[in-house]
Amino acid sequence: MAVKVEMPKLSDTMEEGVIAKWNVQEGDKVESGDIIAEVETDKATMEVEVFDAGTILKILADEGDAVPLGNLMAVIGEEGEDISELLKEAKSGGSSDSEEADSDDKTEAKEEEQDEDYDPVFEDLEEKGNGQVAESPTDDGRIKASPLARNMAEEQGIDLSNVKGSGPQGRIIKRDIESYEPSEVPAAPAATVSREDKEHRVSQMRKTIARRLSESKFSSPHYYETMEIDMGAVWDARKKLNEISDTKISFNDIVVKACATALRKHPDINSSWKGDKIIEHGDVNVAVAVGIDEGLVTPVINNTDQKGLQQIAAEGQELIQKAKDRDLQPEQMEGSTFTVSNLGMFGIEEFTAIINPPNACILAVGAIREVPVVEEGEVVPGKRMKVTLSSDHRIVDGVSAAQFLNTLKGMLENPLGMVL
Repeated sequence: MAVKVEMPKLSDTMEEGVIAKWNVQEGDKVESGDIIAEVETDKATMEVEVFDAGTILKILADEGDAVPLGNLMAVIGEEGEDISELLKEAKSGGSSDSEEADSDDKTEAKEEEQDEDYDPVFEDLEEKGNGQVAESPTDDGRIKASPLARNMAEEQGIDLSNVKGSGPQGRIIKRDIESYEPSEVPAAPAATVSREDKEHRVSQMRKTIARRLSESKFSSPHYYETMEIDMGAVWDARKKLNEISDTKISFNDIVVKACATALRKHPDINSSWKGDKIIEHGDVNVAVAVGIDEGLVTPVINNTDQKGLQQIAAEGQELIQKAKDRDLQPEQMEGSTFTVSNLGMFGIEEFTAIINPPNACILAVGAIREVPVVEEGEVVPGKRMKVTLSSDHRIVDGVSAAQFLNTLKGMLENPLGMVL
């Protein structure tokens, strides 16, 4: 009996999954527990396994397709089994809006290709070099050129109207672009090159980031407080720590540790809004914002306040690498009570960050700058860093946020206090 393979729920917030890779083809035999596909969810790329043995009779989604939760991905059964009724049932469910849009896009693209006098035969002739020179490279004012030649011309900034085509009917082909040499005295002023817009598919992760941050920004009343911190003592302490530490400790590791220690002293900052109540979290779990191609992810260092700098550094490095490799598991991004976002390594001196729900606050960390400062009446070089705390005013009042920042400032300016 045929078995349906439906899109499983691979994360708590997942609504659809994108087929990143099929590990099987139609006709392949599979056993229970085999991994047949990799699916991109809103949080990570996860594996899909089957629980029944049989033959892959039909694959209903291509790589790159988005499949809604519970919709049919594939059918497994006995070789030669009739699954027409099952496929008819799946088809009668109606195609999704995204599928219809994709179909319209493909039809439109095909029409555009036809409108541009595209002919696959010309591509064959181009590869074989069997073109012939025609009298005119245009038809109704449009320049005839193969898609490959158009792309090459765009990349090299070549105006196709100045290129003589050697392909069929005067079509401009690859070798015409390769052999093109601009004349020393142009016949007419150079025209601007119109460049086509590029359309990028929105990943599941980017969709979730957009939704969650929009909800945070427009449902949480944000306000911001900025403070400048003397980082001279941390600068010296880090240098000494790295002389004896097996794991390289970064400035961000020290900031994370200081935040965790300060959160223990200010539990109202370590809280979440739950409608008719505020949850004051017992654990301190600091998330670190990590930038990847699809956007920001926030892996979490659990029980941060109970860990030393070396352990925080080691866990942080591992989580950051997993984030960049798209290997983070959903549970490694859940349960945060506070978030640190650091753009100092990019030279950003100061910025504001959107709160990572359900956190009450997020700390935006800028670069450590060498600036002239006045000490005991004299101008001396100093190292300063600006931090900005974004707070949810439903949970945290201005005074509470200021007190937290002052505690954080005291710890970073006297880092030995963190080990007491």
